[in-house]
Amino acid sequence: MIAAFRERFGTTQPRVFRAPGRVNLIGEHTDYNLGFVLPVALDMATYIAAAPSAGGKLCIYSENRREQHEFDAASLGGVERTGTWTDYPIGVAQELVRAGVPVEGANLLIRSTVPDGGGLSSSAALEVSAALALLAGREFDRLELAKLCQRAERNFVGMPCGIMDQYVSVFGRAHSAVEIDCRSLGHRLVKLPEGIAFIAVNTMVKHALSGSAYHDRVRECAAGVEAFAAVYPDVRSLRDVSPEQLDAVAARLPEVVARRARHVVTEDARVNRFTEASANGDVTVMGKLMVESHRSLQHDYEVSCAELDFLVEAALAIEGVYGSRMTGGGFGGCTVTLLRVEAVAGFRAGIVHAYQEHFGVTPRIYSCEPSEGAGEVKKFEIIPSLA
Repeated sequence: MIAAFRERFGTTQPRVFRAPGRVNLIGEHTDYNLGFVLPVALDMATYIAAAPSAGGKLCIYSENRREQHEFDAASLGGVERTGTWTDYPIGVAQELVRAGVPVEGANLLIRSTVPDGGGLSSSAALEVSAALALLAGREFDRLELAKLCQRAERNFVGMPCGIMDQYVSVFGRAHSAVEIDCRSLGHRLVKLPEGIAFIAVNTMVKHALSGSAYHDRVRECAAGVEAFAAVYPDVRSLRDVSPEQLDAVAARLPEVVARRARHVVTEDARVNRFTEASANGDVTVMGKLMVESHRSLQHDYEVSCAELDFLVEAALAIEGVYGSRMTGGGFGGCTVTLLRVEAVAGFRAGIVHAYQEHFGVTPRIYSCEPSEGAGEVKKFEIIPSLA
């Protein structure tokens, strides 16, 4: 990667930074409702080689897209959103400037192994790695870094996301899931049982509805909060609603708002039960909770699609599988499946065959190894090639 940087930008020795994607094991669409989530950081990551440039230009090259764009570093505040991939690093640069951190001219070469549109948070990986590259080694509080990258996506990209993706990209830990309290922004590491694996399967589709529907769900949840708060003044988000309060108020709500609220309230409870089951090594309960989560996302939150539903049902029919669910925003992207380690090879073959037969498409499959969060890459680490 350093050689590729030098070939494009000259002989300057760059520093290389890395930020991982993530897979969320359970706790979907609860983060922007200030609830609980349980993601793991992945070994798939976005890498950025960076070095100062002459002339005050911020030059960004993406190896994946074979595109290069230049900006005046002194005028980043005036750059407008384009709806393209450059919005992510530019949004981060603007938030750094607002935080009082000058953004100097720099050359950035980006290489990512996180699949775009797969629900594994390629956007947060790009945001966090861009922030580290633009900081160029300057000290910055890690929680504030995650919050800054979330603001970039909300304020500049225009996606009203919660903080889960950026948070776990910063705070991920090898061999552990990270349970995040999206209100307090605290977290705890959750040890996963031995002898299991998590496998993500990419539907290879991302339906156009995903962007608008995400905004709709945020609004519907806000409407639910307003209705519950009218009866229970202590309710500030759906995270505050108990199952008993849900039952008491649901009949007064519009049906769609009631179903959205039911998903969030029950999903928060599933996260807590999942972490308990993991601590007890009860993989059967973990798998059942994943299936319950998918059914709730499918019917109450309505963010699944035919491809995701098929992959979940096909996975559950394969020997050695404990549970499966969609992961990420929905309407395409990936499922995540919990299974015995010794069943992985059979699962890979079986799920590919089933999906090819039904949709005529070969799904991509990723091993979900819990990995370390973002940081500078040391010279002895191997960075995957795009070749």
